[in-house]
Amino acid sequence: MGGGGSTRRVTFETDDNENITVVKGVRLSESLIERMKEPSPSSGRQPRASAAVNNEELKKRIAEELALERARRDSEAQKRRLKEEQMLVRDEFGKLLERERISSNEHLTRAMLRERAATEEERLKAQRFAKQLEEKDRELKKHDAYYKEQLARLEERVKSF
Repeated sequence: MGGGGSTRRVTFETDDNENITVVKGVRLSESLIERMKEPSPSSGRQPRASAAVNNEELKKRIAEELALERARRDSEAQKRRLKEEQMLVRDEFGKLLERERISSNEHLTRAMLRERAATEEERLKAQRFAKQLEEKDRELKKHDAYYKEQLARLEERVKSF
């Protein structure tokens, strides 16, 4: 007896008349004590043989009750472990979601900064092209004025001939 990780020693003893079984080191439930008090149907055997049978039956009933109690404790311990594991999984999942959220925010922030930089670069490029276009336009206007002046001179010469 005392299996299932229990460190408690269990012993069975009978009194001098071998009428009573003494179980040491075991806490019995009320239902088991009541069942043990119930008279079992006698089969008309000798009292000595009946006591031995009752003793064996009592040992068997106690062993069954202990096994049931051990199974109940094991089941409760397993439920407790399952709840603890579920809480750990929830905590880990929450931490994972938080890390993912932070990573996603960082990624989004970097993308926004890249987009802002690209937009600023495009704006500066447009300004640069506008200045180049204005410069080219001024140059073309100068050329246009020069050529008009030259054309006017040529026309004057042609008229004078």
